[in-house]
Parts: sequence; C-alpha cells; structure tokens
Amino acid sequence: MTSTVASYKVLTDNYARTITRVGNEVQTKREAKYYTDTIASIKTVDDFLSNDRIYRFAMTAFGLKDMIYAKAFIKKVLKDGIDSSRSFTNQLTDPRFKELATTFNFKNLGATATIFDRAQKGVVDKFLQVKLEEEAGNSNEGIRLALYFRRKAAGITSEYTILGDAALYKVAQVALGLTSSASPSSLDNQVATIKAKLDVTKLGDAAVMDKFLTQFMTKWDLKNNTSNTAPAILLSQGTEAITSVSTLTKIQSLMSGLSR
Repeated sequence: MTSTVASYKVLTDNYARTITRVGNEVQTKREAKYYTDTIASIKTVDDFLSNDRIYRFAMTAFGLKDMIYAKAFIKKVLKDGIDSSRSFTNQLTDPRFKELATTFNFKNLGATATIFDRAQKGVVDKFLQVKLEEEAGNSNEGIRLALYFRRKAAGITSEYTILGDAALYKVAQVALGLTSSASPSSLDNQVATIKAKLDVTKLGDAAVMDKFLTQFMTKWDLKNNTSNTAPAILLSQGTEAITSVSTLTKIQSLMSGLSR
C-alpha cells in the first residue's frame, strides 16, 4: 500500500484538480447547486433550521454532522450570536459553533446574513474540503487527519487550540508523542511539550506545516498497519472523544485568561 505521505502528496500537489473532482460527483454536485441556488432565500434562523437540505449541507461544511439532530442547541447558538463574551456561543469550547454563528450572523445582519460570499461560496468550499477528507479517510485515516490539520492550521493560535480539538490533538499526539492522560498536570505537560517541539505561530509557513505533517504521517505509518484501513477517528465528533470535560473546562479557562 502507498505510504500516507505519498498519498497525501498526490492529493495536495493537485489540490485544485482533486477538489474539482469531488465537486463533480453527482450527489455532491446536486447538493452544492441546491445550496447555491437557495441560500440567499434563507432570511432567518428559523428558515435555516426548517430547510433540511440547507441545514444539513451547512452543518456538514462546518464539521458538525454529529450535531444535526440538535436543532434546539444550534438555534441557541445562532440566536445568541458572537458579540458578547458572555453569549452562549462564546462560552462553548468547540470553535466550530463560533465559526457557524460568524458565517450565519443572523443576530447582527438579519435577512442579509446569507447574501455574503462567506455564507455562499465559502460554505460550498468548506463542504467540498470536508467531503475530500471523508473520502480520504475511507482508505487511510492518517490522510484525513493530515488534510484536516492542513485546513485548520491558519486558525491555530495557541497550544490550547490543538488540545481543544479532537483531530488536531490526535495529529499532535502522534507527531509529538503526547500522552492521552487528561489530568490537569498532564495538560500543563502537554502544553510544554508542544511549545518545546513545535512553534504554533509558524504553522502559517507552508514549509513548517509540511515538515510537521510529514513527521506525523511517517509516525502514523509506523504506528498503524497501513495495509489495512485504520480505525476511524471521526473529525465531527466532540472533543470529549479525546479529552475529558474537566480538561476542556481547564482549557477554556486558560484560553479566556489569555484573551483578557
């Protein structure tokens, strides 16, 4: 079987062509067209939630397929918005919800929230990236994780961003040898380990990111039997899959302190 690094390079060296191929798949193309043709007619939070095809498309684009059932929760996220530091959305550790509420900012923009590029082409682009990652993960979960890290790298602002995201954490865990313990002392140790081995402020540099991901994928192949499909580590699952609630609370508290 081709190594994870080699397979990853095939996808990323021809990324535009790969994304185009994904976008031309019959079902994906149909759903993307419906979303593009319809999203501007969505004027309220209730419109967004009641149109199941629009809602599912958007939730998939933001990696929130596991939360599709939780419409009451998502309604509160969108209704409260992102302006107040005390809003429901801003109290959530998982950044996916803030990304969703920022894109569909009905609270501030009302009926015009969906006319902007970020709510139209921006969401379609996210959807295609997620579909590509899902397809890659069907044969090799390491590729999926690497693609996910690549997509999220620009938004990694501190070690806590990595520790608070299940998939980013998994990449760092393999690449840097982080432990799976969720004790507060372990959390502090893992922050120190990341700082010592990876300057997260330089992940925007393509060379730095590629070197780090090559390290991850090489260790992934050594750790896993890549002749078989690796066990799925769902990118859409909550961060509790990797870290405990108490650990996430500590991460959130520390991140809040850093932002003051």
